Amino acid sequence: MWNNINIDHFLKGVGIVKVIISGKHMEVTNALKDYVSKKIGKLEKYFKEIAEVQVTLSVEKERHIVEVTILVNGIILRGEEETGDMYTSIDMVIDKLEKQIEKYKTKLYKKYRKSFRFNDVEVANQKEENNEPKIVKTKRFAIKPMPVEEAVLQMDLLGHDFFVFTNAKTDEVNVVYRRKDGNYGLIEPEF
Repeated sequence: MWNNINIDHFLKGVGIVKVIISGKHMEVTNALKDYVSKKIGKLEKYFKEIAEVQVTLSVEKERHIVEVTILVNGIILRGEEETGDMYTSIDMVIDKLEKQIEKYKTKLYKKYRKSFRFNDVEVANQKEENNEPKIVKTKRFAIKPMPVEEAVLQMDLLGHDFFVFTNAKTDEVNVVYRRKDGNYGLIEPEF
């Protein structure tokens, strides 16, 4: 059972254009809507304008799961938490997103700060920046059209956690991936 609540131009004064709150296997009460809205509002201090926030609240047995996806400046931030209490899950996912945002902002700051350094300071700082993750390998491969089920099978056969393929149904590039819960996920592009 899905319960969708679309709040257009919600919190417009604080830079959030659109908030969509969905409930899966539960009814989203006004108290939950207000709590989510208040917590999402905390994120506005990091950005001038957040284009869209999607929040999915779901209950599976005793697990209260909150998934939040934020689209801001062409970047997608995503967080998911589950606990025995919905309000605790909401608090934890917002904390996780704030940490992601801080990490993202720090990386941007470091990237643009480089151009303003003096040469001797730049050499000293490059040593400490070498610990940051970087792309060390590039793979190229032919993508053949296949059904999603075949892509999952290919991923399992290769022993990978994800697999990129052309979906035979939609003729678009998709990604299947292994989730922490042992199930699979499918990423479809949306333009």
